[in-house]
Amino acid sequence: MSFLRNKYWVLRHGRSIPNERGLIVSSMENGTLEEYKLATEGINQAHLAGELFRKELEKYVIPLENARICYSPFSRTSHTAKVVASSLDIPFESPQCKVVEDLRERFFGPSFELTSHDKYAEIWALDEKDPFMKAEEGGESVSDVVSRLTNALLTIESQFEGCAILVVSHGDPLQILQTMLHAARELGRPDNDDDDLASRIQAILVPHILSQHRKFSLLTGELRAVV
Repeated sequence: MSFLRNKYWVLRHGRSIPNERGLIVSSMENGTLEEYKLATEGINQAHLAGELFRKELEKYVIPLENARICYSPFSRTSHTAKVVASSLDIPFESPQCKVVEDLRERFFGPSFELTSHDKYAEIWALDEKDPFMKAEEGGESVSDVVSRLTNALLTIESQFEGCAILVVSHGDPLQILQTMLHAARELGRPDNDDDDLASRIQAILVPHILSQHRKFSLLTGELRAVV
């Protein structure tokens, strides 16, 4: 993508303890608790993702020192990033690994927090109707998530160039991120001086695009090159 300085892959965290318990854990307060890190299966998934990412680097002839892991601060994502870094022989406490708060889980609101993950269907049904609709009690809309993911991308793009960026985050943010970048790429190249990431994202902030984020869903531990 000509409007990006780096190449991107996304990785949804491995199967977590909340996944096994069938719980929605979306607040920063709960999400960073140690008790909500990866389950054993998730650790295995993260190891596999690390090996797959290494193969992707080899495929595109990208040296390991040009790899960067940018991850959400939640325990299940930081745990995933740490396992991936270990698989790649990258020191986790190094400049190659960066926690980015704006990559955190979508906050679904207090009425959904720590309830059954079956309630995700209610949220996604609302997203299809209006991705700009503010969720009740402070929960995030799709457009709210787009706003902070834009900030995350602009930060990453300002700090790195010519790197392979592995974004380790959560189901909804990664669906939305892929929706943003796919639509931004489809705009083509405008014949003006505003052909940059921010202007492209601004151009795709319309309901019929943002409401379709479920098309880019990921399984736990799934690695995917950004289209």
